[in-house]
Formats: sequence, C-alpha cells, structure tokens
Amino acid sequence: MNIHASDDQNRCEVLTIFCICDTLAVMTMTDITGQAESQPVEPDADALTIGRRIRQLRTARGMTLDELAAAVERAPSQLSMIETGKREPKLTLLRTIAKALGATVDQLLEAETLDERATLEIALERAMKGQTFRALGISPFRIGRSIPDDALRALLALQGEIERLGDERSATPEEARRANVELRHLMRRQDNYFPELEEHARGILRAVDHPGGPLTQRTASDIAAHLGFSLHYVADLPASTRSVADLRNGRLYLSSTVPAKGDSRTAVLQALASRILGHSEPRSYAEFLRQRVETNYLTGALLIPEEHAVPALSEAKTRRALSIEDLRDTYSVSYETAAHRFTNLATQHLGIRVHFLKVHESGTITKAYENDDVNFPSDRLGSIEGQMCCRRWTSRVVFDIPDKFNPYYQYTDTGNGTFWCTARVEASSEGAHSVSVGVRFDDTKWFLGRETTNRGVSRHAVEVCCRRAPAELETQWRDQAWPNVRTPRTLLATLPTGSFPGVDTTDLYEFLDEHAPRS
Repeated sequence: MNIHASDDQNRCEVLTIFCICDTLAVMTMTDITGQAESQPVEPDADALTIGRRIRQLRTARGMTLDELAAAVERAPSQLSMIETGKREPKLTLLRTIAKALGATVDQLLEAETLDERATLEIALERAMKGQTFRALGISPFRIGRSIPDDALRALLALQGEIERLGDERSATPEEARRANVELRHLMRRQDNYFPELEEHARGILRAVDHPGGPLTQRTASDIAAHLGFSLHYVADLPASTRSVADLRNGRLYLSSTVPAKGDSRTAVLQALASRILGHSEPRSYAEFLRQRVETNYLTGALLIPEEHAVPALSEAKTRRALSIEDLRDTYSVSYETAAHRFTNLATQHLGIRVHFLKVHESGTITKAYENDDVNFPSDRLGSIEGQMCCRRWTSRVVFDIPDKFNPYYQYTDTGNGTFWCTARVEASSEGAHSVSVGVRFDDTKWFLGRETTNRGVSRHAVEVCCRRAPAELETQWRDQAWPNVRTPRTLLATLPTGSFPGVDTTDLYEFLDEHAPRS
C-alpha cells in the first residue's frame, strides 16, 4: 500500500510541475503575442476565492455591481457569475477589473480571503459541490448576506461530522482485523463466558415458562410474542438481510425459504436477540462486531440453557464421556452451535480450557477462539481469521476423511505441546466448512474419542511446515506453474459501509413500506 501511495504522490507532484510550467508558458506567450483574452487564468487559481475578493473589494469601495460592470464594459450578469465563482475570468478581464477597483491582479489571486465571512461562504460553497451534500440530496443554494455567520458555521460543522462518521464507518480490512483481535482478547479474558448474557437468557426463558431442555419452535414463537412481535414469513426478504424487524408495527419478517440444514428457531432468536439486549444503531465497525457476538451468544444461551446444560455436561465429565455430538443431539442444534456453546461453558463450569476453529474448505480460518495457548497462526496484528490453517491440523485433515457420518478425532503435536481435537464438516452457502473443538493433552481424558490413533505433527510457526511445498515438488514445478488466482473480493476494497455493513437501505425501506399493515 505504501508503494501505491508513493506512486500517487509522485504522479501528483509531476502533474503540478507540468501545470506550473504550462501556466508560465501561457503567460509568456501572452506577453509576446498579446493574445491574453483567449487564455484563462492558471488551472490552480480558485474561482470562488477570486470571485469573493472581487466582491469584497467592490463593496469596500462603495461600488455597485452595475457600476463595476459599466467600468469594465461587461454585463452585470456576467460579473455576478464571476463573483459567485460560477465562471472563471480570463486574464485580461482580471486586469481590467483590478484597474477599476484600484488593485493589482496579484491581490485578486492571493490565496487567503479578506475576512471570516468570505472564508465561511467559500467553505460552504465548496461543501455544497461535494459528495456529502449530493448524497443527502441537498441542492446548492445561494448564500445571501442575510444568512447569519453562526448558521454557516453550524452547516459546516454538521457536514464535517457527517464526513467523519462516514470515514469511521468505512472500515478497511486492517481496521476490521484490529477490531476483531480486540474482541477476541476480551473473549479470552472472560473465558468466553458472559454472565450478563446468561442472565438475559434466563429471564426470557422464565418469562415464557420454558421447562428446560431443548427449545421448541413454539417456544421461539412465544418469545417473539412476549417481546411484542408477530412472525411473518415472506419470499421477498431483501437479499442483504437474514431478517427484518418492523419496530413500528411489531412485525418480524423472515425468509419463507429455510435452507436444507437450516434451523427456523435460530433465525427467530437471532432476530430477537438485539431487541432483548437493547442494541442501538452501531456507531463503529467494532461495535457492530461486538453486537453480532452478543447476538450469537444469546441465541446459543436460549437454545442450550445454562441451568439445564451444565448439570448434563458435569455428569458427562464425571463419566469421562464429554461429546460435542451429544450436546448437538440433545438440543437439536447444529454442530457449530453446540461447539460454540461448549466453549462458553467449558472453562467456567468444567475447568477445561479449549480452542475452537472454523475453517473454509480452501484452508482459510474464518472463526477462532482459544484460551489454552494453542498458538494459532496469526498476522502482524494478531488476527487469526483470514490466515491459512496448517494442512496437518485436524481442521484441514478432516476434509479428506471419507467417513462423514462419524466425528473425526486427532492428536496433533506442536512446538507448544500436544493437542487433541474433534471435528466435523458442515455445508453452507459459501462452501464446506470444518468446525473443530480441541483441548490440551492433559484434558483429553474427559472426552469420548480420546482413544484415537490418528496423529499429526504441525509446525505452523515454521514456514517449511506446510506453507511451502516439498523441495522436490517445488524444484520440478515452480517455473512451470502459473495459477489464475481467485482473489478474495474484499482484498482490495473497503468493507461495506453503513451502520449495518452491506445492507441496502433502499431495498430495506421499500420492503418495509410494501409489507407494512395499512390502516
């Protein structure tokens, strides 16, 4: 990125030099040939500033627009266009105007304005021509003398704040990774256990008289009704959303098309979680990420209630029979939901430190959590997400296992100790993902699958582990291979903007307007 920035800067400097040289050449030729009338002022001159200087000098000398127009033999409308910056004066006309005002051309071309009022007017004129005003649908208007200076300052302050918020919310991939790293550090400090979210879940389940155990679809509907929402399944949900809540009319819209492995309860609970937690519009990408984590956590706490799950897990630990599959089957949730929920409860209630990985079939880590010193690969910011998972780690090996019915277990020796993992492959709209949960060797005794003979050796901290091909293959193919890279679409672009990144608000509001009840 620095290279590109340097190149752009160099190009700008070269163009500036060309413009200065071109201007000097034009002025020299004008002096020689006397053809100045056909040449405009130099490209770097600011028409707004020049126009304001002419008007201020004119008013300071007590001249009306008509009087100055007569003195320079031009129509008053033409001079008005120049004074408002809508027309760029030619050099000979500037000389004539300067002479009529008892000034020099240099005075008209000075960079600084004559007073604060002119500075405010020029700044607002420029702002009205910018992207912020256009995006808000505000057409440029005439800044009359009757508009107070304080009103101009207020408009400029608002415009500046809107641009600041826009820059803040237009998160770059690096800013997003920083926010994600900070959030993961918070999760690690709390062992991925948030008591306030558990209390929210208990309160909601008590309010709908949930008896414990698996949460039924009817109970999910009861939670919606308790919060004042009716459920509406539609076929035209905006493509950029998973659900839409109409807060005015108490309606929750969900897709009528449930994926083959989808869970209708999860969609309802995720949509309601922000209402339960009292989330407001996120003010930054970091806050958006935090709200998303809280939403997923609360959804898991409702589907797998702490008060019911902890005794069952404790009993399973006593029997040395802990199993993510059993947790999944008991509460009829996805393997990923069961794995996430296990990380919430394992350290706090079972005294077991764990790690979690979700890895795309391409080998890219998409989600990660650890408090057992597993030492996942990370970038210079400490971000794990987006890194390539070691080819020898359980999360990658499981893709090549033919048996998709039974869980896959593996011990992996690393430079930081031996770890045991259990993993599954699940399908999604973005391709297959593996989900794995693991622990240090000493804690393997509490889990089913500890007797596995599958072993691997991972040295992902060392480049030669798996990030480089074997020497024989590299020698044979390095100069004979040219892959067409599938570049991630977000690599060169900023993340989607807006309070809710990626949501098309026009589609959203049109959808709500079309489906809102008519009185």
